[in-house]
Amino acid sequence: MAKPLALTLGEPAGIGPDIALAAWLRRDELDLPPFYLLGDRDFLAQRARTLGLDVACADVRPEQAIDHFARALPVVGTGDRATASPGHPDASSAPAAIGSIRQAVADVTAGRAAAIVTNPIAKSVLYKAGFAHPGHTEFLAALAGGDGQAPQPVMMLWCPSLAVVPVTIHVSLRDAIAQLSTDLIVSTARIVAAALSNRFGIAQPRLAISGLNPHAGEDGALGGEDRAIIAPAVEILRRAGIEARGPLPADTMFHAAARENYDCAICMYHDQALIPIKTIAFDEGVNVTLGLPFVRTSPDHGTAFDIAGSGRANPSSLIAALRLAARMAAAQPA
Repeated sequence: MAKPLALTLGEPAGIGPDIALAAWLRRDELDLPPFYLLGDRDFLAQRARTLGLDVACADVRPEQAIDHFARALPVVGTGDRATASPGHPDASSAPAAIGSIRQAVADVTAGRAAAIVTNPIAKSVLYKAGFAHPGHTEFLAALAGGDGQAPQPVMMLWCPSLAVVPVTIHVSLRDAIAQLSTDLIVSTARIVAAALSNRFGIAQPRLAISGLNPHAGEDGALGGEDRAIIAPAVEILRRAGIEARGPLPADTMFHAAARENYDCAICMYHDQALIPIKTIAFDEGVNVTLGLPFVRTSPDHGTAFDIAGSGRANPSSLIAALRLAARMAAAQPA
């Protein structure tokens, strides 16, 4: 039996509610997979009124979502009220956002949902409320681990013409260089290769491994990390049967002809990976968390407080995230 996708509320004061409502309105036009939103029905109904949208919101249980999806946006309550106005987080914001994520993980773990799609959160709002994780990715990994060892989460940014993965994620550039190791590159690339095979249907994934320094270190003249850390990782991956090339100069990896030669670019730090994909597909990029025991995707943008509640938020990235989550969930891991 088909299962719906669980969509989190995200930051209530941001554009997450706006794009969720907009995506549901286009469900028939785009043949979207059924989803339900985890949050406060009254809050969502009020946001729809603010936006001037004719959207009925129905309180449901996850197993009822598919039956309601055609005529009302299915909303599964979390017990956390949301009261923030567009663009203005309040004391309800952090509990509502966190409660929605927790319930989504509980639902997908229990088999009530096929996958999780998360709306954007405001990290600064969560940090002020005592949130202990660097971001969504790390929080999901902690929830997936339960009382045991949390899995290694790997953040992929995906669009039809490019997939990128940063080895180090939400840390300063100084800390990223300090954290970089051969073992981390190898473990990240192994998770990526497995996901490309199991969830994306690529039988023999091709990985392009970037260098860290300009010109991939210029044979040591511009830094020794490429030879000492990255090259050994590439060799380990090749010996394991993974098609990997590198370290490659990052400044020549992302033009159209270069992208034809690999299925995913493994980059050494956050901006090295995210700048090219946000340049290529700012409105259609999808954030995917690999390495978890469930599928998770997200729009590749933030809360956009400045346009929340205005009707100007573009739902394209959320729509792409919903589509990709359904595709990945339908794949049968080997």
